[in-house]
Amino acid sequence: MICEKSDSHSAEVTATYLKAGKVVIMPTDTVYGFSGIVDLNGNPLFCTDEKIRHIKGRSEAKPFICLLSDVSELKTFTDDTIPQKVLSAWPGALTLIVKIKEDSPLAHKMPTVAFRIPGDEWVRRVVQLCGAPIYSTSVNRSGKSVLSRISEIKSEFEAEANLIVQDGDKIGAQPSTLALLENGDVKIIRQGSVTL
Repeated sequence: MICEKSDSHSAEVTATYLKAGKVVIMPTDTVYGFSGIVDLNGNPLFCTDEKIRHIKGRSEAKPFICLLSDVSELKTFTDDTIPQKVLSAWPGALTLIVKIKEDSPLAHKMPTVAFRIPGDEWVRRVVQLCGAPIYSTSVNRSGKSVLSRISEIKSEFEAEANLIVQDGDKIGAQPSTLALLENGDVKIIRQGSVTL
């Protein structure tokens, strides 16, 4: 299915697909991304991260970014103290890798997770409606260039994604800045559109 981001109920439609464990291609505050709900309840039917990896290709092994709707949600997943310079950049295209606390619902998956509070209000609304973080990773086959034209995205992935949300082409869009929080210090791993 394809819908327009500008449609009045597009956020609700997108969240409905995500909450059903479907894979969605949607615009973010950076580039188009594959998204799927992060399963916090151990539902074996979801595994949307594995579904996305299957679509992107067998060699896709990198952890996916998790999108949140508000910085307050981080308390569920980490005890790390977020520096003010990071908080000042959120909402925005800054992704921060933090340690996952032991009693977090994500603790069984990985020791660290990359989180972002997107600068796009529509994306934050979708996450809020889902009631859980959503995965986000660039729209491309593993090892290939990121697709920025909606016509190319539909041609390549319409048969595999359950929903594509259109918002025009994203020519020249930069990825988020990726940073690691370690011992209270912020280390830039990938410089993107946000400068700290």
